[in-house]
Amino acid sequence: MSIPWIHHDSYQSFYRKPFGAVPCNQKISLRLSIRTEGETIHQVHLRLWTDQEGEKKMPMDQLEPMNHGQIYGGTFDTPSFPCLIWYYFIVTTDKGTYFYGNNSLQQGGMGQIYHQEPPAYQITVYKENSSVPSWYKSSIMYQIFVDRFYNGTEDGKIMNPKPGAYLYTDWYAPPSYIRDHKTGAIQQYDFFGGNLLGIRKKLSYLNSLGINILYLNPIFESPSNHKYDTADYKEVDPMYGDTDTFRLLCQEAKALGISIILDGVFSHTCSDSIYFNKNSTYPSLGAYQSPASPYYSWYRFAVYPDQYECWWGIDTMPNTNEIAPSFQNFIIHDATSVVQHWMNLGTKGWRLDVADELPGSFIKAFRKRIKQIDPDSILIGEVWEDASNKVSHGESREYLFGEELDSVMNYPFRRILLDFILGHSNGQETHGSLMHLYENYPLHHFYAAMNLVGSHDVPRILTLLGDAPPESALSKDEQSRYQLSIEQKKKALKRLKLLSLLQMTFPGIPCIYYGDEAGLEGYSDPLNRRTYPWGKENQDLLGWYKNIIKIRRQYDALSTGDWISWPIHEDIYGFMRSIEFGRDVFGEEKHNSRIFVFANRSLLHEIHFSIDVVLLGDHAWIDILHDNNEIPVLNGKLNITLKPLEGKIIVQML
Repeated sequence: MSIPWIHHDSYQSFYRKPFGAVPCNQKISLRLSIRTEGETIHQVHLRLWTDQEGEKKMPMDQLEPMNHGQIYGGTFDTPSFPCLIWYYFIVTTDKGTYFYGNNSLQQGGMGQIYHQEPPAYQITVYKENSSVPSWYKSSIMYQIFVDRFYNGTEDGKIMNPKPGAYLYTDWYAPPSYIRDHKTGAIQQYDFFGGNLLGIRKKLSYLNSLGINILYLNPIFESPSNHKYDTADYKEVDPMYGDTDTFRLLCQEAKALGISIILDGVFSHTCSDSIYFNKNSTYPSLGAYQSPASPYYSWYRFAVYPDQYECWWGIDTMPNTNEIAPSFQNFIIHDATSVVQHWMNLGTKGWRLDVADELPGSFIKAFRKRIKQIDPDSILIGEVWEDASNKVSHGESREYLFGEELDSVMNYPFRRILLDFILGHSNGQETHGSLMHLYENYPLHHFYAAMNLVGSHDVPRILTLLGDAPPESALSKDEQSRYQLSIEQKKKALKRLKLLSLLQMTFPGIPCIYYGDEAGLEGYSDPLNRRTYPWGKENQDLLGWYKNIIKIRRQYDALSTGDWISWPIHEDIYGFMRSIEFGRDVFGEEKHNSRIFVFANRSLLHEIHFSIDVVLLGDHAWIDILHDNNEIPVLNGKLNITLKPLEGKIIVQML
């Protein structure tokens, strides 16, 4: 890639120091190199701005000459408050004015020259001394959609079925929504009978897999199978069990080193709930029934009682007024609050559903409270985009500034790796996309991101990796019956091994969506919520997951070691993880090692390449996925071959 005559690269410490996100009151140095080509430089300015303070235009000083040009530099202090700083450069010559800003993809790194105001570079400024509990950064998470995981009752009967519910007698049947043909509204919810007792009985399986965090989709009382329409925040849904069962689950999981994280749905409730009570199901006086209800201020009515704000226009899910004092007291502040109730039972943390629909003040209060109860508790937000600069409902969010979230669901990570594996982007583009997150996220957040490849909101990863037809090309019935062919599945399984290899060796918290490790297929909801295939698991894939998780847990460098992104080839992406001098990136004592991770996404081509390791000492390099074979160093180079759809983890113990 040719370097333009005006040049700045935010990834290189020569041009921007320190790299990436920084705390408040931090000194930052920026440099710009200019190769003069028959033009006389009159002025070079750095334009900075924040939403809070507005614009600052800073003249840049000549620092030192370079071949046929000059280096200009400037230094400034970040504000005393968390924010986003934006910057670009203005160069005035005898022939005109040039702007140098972020590249057209707005990914940071090398920028571009423009003749008008350019896209700006971003610097994330976060609260000083912000951190994430250290135990979390070395964790491996497993997500469970409770109704579809395992029925733990002795006789296999479904516990406490709801009136009018559709109950499956075949655990392996495809799930479906039973809808009104005219309105599309759900008439009946279908249930398979998974419950908390079933999770308790499968804790040994989860422990053998290497899991130490369980993230449970909502378990609170609700009429639906997904439970994202809460009816009672303080009760376990009777189809799942009761609070005693949940307490025992937390205790038994803790004995195995497994923590429980609950899904908190606070942006809306069910219309058929204690609080709204539209159907008069509960003895309480609901907001729908009377303005005298203690819950009336929790909701927003346009025309009382039948016109009210609801989630995505679904009238069975009325939106809550999260800033109402009585709502916040009930959820957060009271001695008997929802937060206090579940954490007393053993909950270690929370995942906030639709975090971008919750006011920042609510999230801050929620986080503050759970940290008072347990300083090592974790707060995760459902965020689908870059969480550092997310704008929602016209508001710039502050998820990563130090007072809101510990972690976010890393959907950008999922998209980036899927695009690479499926051939939609090459190794260099994958590098740029991941570096963009690395630059924008505070280091502790980058290492705490929930790195998922599957969830209850996206099609099953195996279906996507098998090049299944797009959903739009199939009817709902065809989607329900669709299965990958033998050849498609063979390809998908190889790709999933490659994808999970990258997931398990990347900074952040790998999260497995239940059944992905066993080979489940399926299009979007509800087909991505099939039951776990007990007795029908793909044993080869399951064995792979157990091994790759074991490797993740074996080497400290794969959790909190340095990370250097390394695009090798159009079809190969890789990176280096390392701990040297006995300290990880957070200064904690850990074992030394250097690790290369490489993945060849090509379906057809075996690729050979070399890595210069002459400066990395004479310790042996071991291919740990292939019988710990030693890879010889010849003339200071490691010579590596990757077969089609093959990945390697190459370790040097120091």
